[in-house]
Amino acid sequence: MPYAGSSPVVYLAMRTRPPYDGRRSRAEGGQGRPCGDAPALAYPRGVQVMSEAEWRERAAAHEARVDVVTAGHLARRRDHRAHPVEDFLFTYYSFKPAQLRRFHPGAGTSLAAAARAPHTDWRFYAVDGDLVGVDVDAFTAARGDTLRFVRELLVRTAERPGRFGCFGLHEWAMVYRLDPSDVRHSGWPLRLGGAGTDAVVESHRVACSHFDAYRFFTPEAAPLNAVTPTRESQTALEQPGCLHAGMDLYKWAHKLVPAVSSDLVMDAFELARDIRALDMRAAPYDLRELGYDPVRIETPEGKAEYAAAQRGFSARGQALRARLVEAVDRVLVPA
Repeated sequence: MPYAGSSPVVYLAMRTRPPYDGRRSRAEGGQGRPCGDAPALAYPRGVQVMSEAEWRERAAAHEARVDVVTAGHLARRRDHRAHPVEDFLFTYYSFKPAQLRRFHPGAGTSLAAAARAPHTDWRFYAVDGDLVGVDVDAFTAARGDTLRFVRELLVRTAERPGRFGCFGLHEWAMVYRLDPSDVRHSGWPLRLGGAGTDAVVESHRVACSHFDAYRFFTPEAAPLNAVTPTRESQTALEQPGCLHAGMDLYKWAHKLVPAVSSDLVMDAFELARDIRALDMRAAPYDLRELGYDPVRIETPEGKAEYAAAQRGFSARGQALRARLVEAVDRVLVPA
């Protein structure tokens, strides 16, 4: 939710930024083609200044927000314990809790009282008089390929219709015909046992469109998938109904820090956290001991429950995609 600050907004050095045309570099596997029909937005090259009192208040609120969602993971890490659901965002994704806790206002917003702001020592920040803010030119020079790839992926995903008939079978395909000792979460039983789990996979059409889920399929399960996702085909296959595409919005947001604001990163984190809970409730594992009641996707009722939740997450994800594209467009301009 946007912060409703009381201090006035000041704009400096106003001029219009040319819109980014959505072209992807050849180094990223693209052909320099426009990114769908979605035009990049033009923004004034202005600086929104946050007073010292305001940025300190915002930073404290952000740190408190992060502390709530990381406390359990940090406690388990100290005790050398693992949680199959709640630790995922800290083990699969590369952003550490300490990195998440840093407050970033995002590109286009500078902080007053630069001498007292820790940002002066952080990468991709620059001081201009009494202000410190994201050095957009330096960030674009260093991360331009990532910016262009992420923008194309987000726009092309957003413009496709969502598909809601996969029923989370990717998690089942990851344990299909595996020896119990090789199952990723081997400390937790399979609800239907090994044979029952295999039967669910064999009696359904598996249609996973997300490469980073598909690549964990067992060798026996991979040929059963309706498509063969690859890293190169990611922008051609990703669609907004996919739970993993929704979780990955957090990945794209944190990869673009500090150009992306901490508010947006945390909104993406919370979506990913909520999706992960559904992902594992619909998985073949029995996690009731941890408080996760199963979504029995092998039944008609479970399928309906899963698809309804999936649609809700898809709507939240589409809103975040639009915000991320807007954030990218604020920086991805000619130097």
